[in-house]
Amino acid sequence: MKRRRFLSLSACAMLPAIGLRAAPALPQEWRGAAMGADVTLRLHGAGTAQANGFFTEARRLLAHVENQFSLYRESDLMRLNRLGRLRFPGADMLALMALSARLHRVTGGAFDPSVQPLWRAHAGGGDETAARALTGWAEVAWSEHEIRLPRPGMALTFNGIAQGLAADLLADAARRHDLSDLLIDSGEIRALGPRDWQAGLADAGNRVRRRIALRDRALATSSPRGTLIGPAGAPHIVASDGRRAVWDTVSVSAPSAALADGLSTALCLMSPAETEIALAELPDCRIEMAIPA
Repeated sequence: MKRRRFLSLSACAMLPAIGLRAAPALPQEWRGAAMGADVTLRLHGAGTAQANGFFTEARRLLAHVENQFSLYRESDLMRLNRLGRLRFPGADMLALMALSARLHRVTGGAFDPSVQPLWRAHAGGGDETAARALTGWAEVAWSEHEIRLPRPGMALTFNGIAQGLAADLLADAARRHDLSDLLIDSGEIRALGPRDWQAGLADAGNRVRRRIALRDRALATSSPRGTLIGPAGAPHIVASDGRRAVWDTVSVSAPSAALADGLSTALCLMSPAETEIALAELPDCRIEMAIPA
């Protein structure tokens, strides 16, 4: 299932006009897919061999993300959900567990990867009360040696954060290839370098409501009604404690795409007062757009 896109990016970026400069080289672009989203990489100032080396690593990294976090093919996450335990989780799995724990804490539980049973109940028309009894992030035990789900039927989802992680991993790879002027779009956005990328922020109906310049920063947009699930057409962002969406659409910019991705997901379910408390603990994050439900 592909997530709806909320960002429209300009085909060209703007540099500050400082003196005379040669006409810029045409950008190089690569397209792929991961975690149900199209992926686009746009490079400026890279040689062909340098770009091809990065694109080759990008394919490997995106396959790695799928192998870790997909819920639609065999992956480490699928094995964890099926068996209730995952021995010796990889570094990226541990990184998402740690970031999820942090977001769960600062959002007062609004960000909760344990909602997968509830999501499945909504998608399949199942018993919501029984599914809610199988949620509970605080009960999940994890360390570098093992992740364990304490009760049969519990399951995790990282669909609200893994696309952001993919963008961050690609940014790290770009630096290893000495690339410093590019845009990464994995469903969430990561901009590196001196350019101001023009991003159009759209609502759940895909209408652009605002435009911002994005430079050396990440951007994510979430909308509960952006994807509707199940026979009742339920919003795809659900809460373990039964709270309903407060916002139709939330766009967040942050230093990392995973942080922007997870926070924008959680904020859809949070009141203005709760949001203020969360942002006080995340001073490098900004709400770029918020549309009430």
